[in-house]
Amino acid sequence: MKIVILGGDGFIGWPTALHLSARGNDIIIVDNLSRRAIDNELECESLTPIRSMEERISAWKEVTGRQIKFYNIDISLQYEELVEMFELERPDSLVHFAEQRAAPYSMKSSKHKRYTVNNNVNGTNNVLCAILDSGLDIHLVHLGTMGVYGYSSVGLKIPEGYLKIEIPVPKEGDKTSNGHVDEAASALPTGSESDSSSDDETASIHSNDSEYVPKDDNIPMEIYYPPRPGSVYHMTKVLDAQMFEYYNRNNRMRITDLHQGIVWGCSTPETLQDERLINRFDYDGDYGTVLNRLLMQAAIQHPLTVYGSGGQTRAFIHIRDSVRCIEIALSNPPKPADRVLIFNQITETHRVRDLAALINQLTGVPVGNIGNPRNEAAENDLVVENKQFLELGLKPTKLSEGLLYEITELASKFSDRCDVSRIAPCSFWLPSSTTKTV
Repeated sequence: MKIVILGGDGFIGWPTALHLSARGNDIIIVDNLSRRAIDNELECESLTPIRSMEERISAWKEVTGRQIKFYNIDISLQYEELVEMFELERPDSLVHFAEQRAAPYSMKSSKHKRYTVNNNVNGTNNVLCAILDSGLDIHLVHLGTMGVYGYSSVGLKIPEGYLKIEIPVPKEGDKTSNGHVDEAASALPTGSESDSSSDDETASIHSNDSEYVPKDDNIPMEIYYPPRPGSVYHMTKVLDAQMFEYYNRNNRMRITDLHQGIVWGCSTPETLQDERLINRFDYDGDYGTVLNRLLMQAAIQHPLTVYGSGGQTRAFIHIRDSVRCIEIALSNPPKPADRVLIFNQITETHRVRDLAALINQLTGVPVGNIGNPRNEAAENDLVVENKQFLELGLKPTKLSEGLLYEITELASKFSDRCDVSRIAPCSFWLPSSTTKTV
């Protein structure tokens, strides 16, 4: 399979490119190296010393004999170059990582909010248009986020993208809000499933776990799970989903959207083959993912920075499972007539304070609760459906002491590259936020 990896220089894009190349696929990376530019802006490099794209690709060929092509294209701005690349390479599939991926960075200032929207939304629309203009039937796999669902306790298991509901049908002769008879309701054929009366005038919601029989007077439907983004970054992923629904419905475009949890870990079997293939490891307040950030702090004996009470429950996935899920999604594309295929790409959920307590138990490093820079619930539950990947063969990598030590050892090895001043949060959801010790 010939696969284009948009954003193939990034934290998940690079190990995905290697994983898919190692399995015999022809890989083309498209990236404008913007994440490296953001390192310069934030004055905070990856904890691990990542090599240039040219050296990475050369090392991979030297180690494995396999070639990876690279195009330096900004997909949000260089539309013609993107179309030309599709027409020249004629890929079978496309994996889209090429978005600004950090919620804190997207909340840093109005400039960063605008950049995140311009880059992510324009980039995704350009990709969709370029697929159409190329005339190719390309399967698009997009890396989304669990954050589109929001992190409020809702009392049901979050389904994989679609929510089953029932909508009451207006009774014959019912008046609309302006006093006129609802002609659509009056025109319903007698004897249909929709002409019975009902006292329930609101839509009912059903868990996707169980079979249900709709009331005779209700219309069963499946809708996108109502989004509740918690940052500008998450909002762009919601807008991506709306574009996917439209292009899929209007142009029969084959699209898979992966709602991924927080990634932890850094290495995959491919990145471990040579130090020149090492993956990036972010630890700062903007780009460091929570578990990696806490493990790095433990490695340098820095108090574990838990935001607020630490009662936030989040979904997690190890980076080795992340690349495997992308491979599974590519191998199981939707048909042209299918709706957007949505997977919840997670393997487990944990409360942040429980993770901090585990790391404290393993390392002896104390927990240092600080004010939460985010505008979010202090406590939440999170129950998530993820059976599709399991049914397709994913064997989850669960949290274990061995893997935690693996990450702290990596962080210890490069601890001299850590700038302790970059650990504290520096992006705030509200002007009044503070990170003082609580």
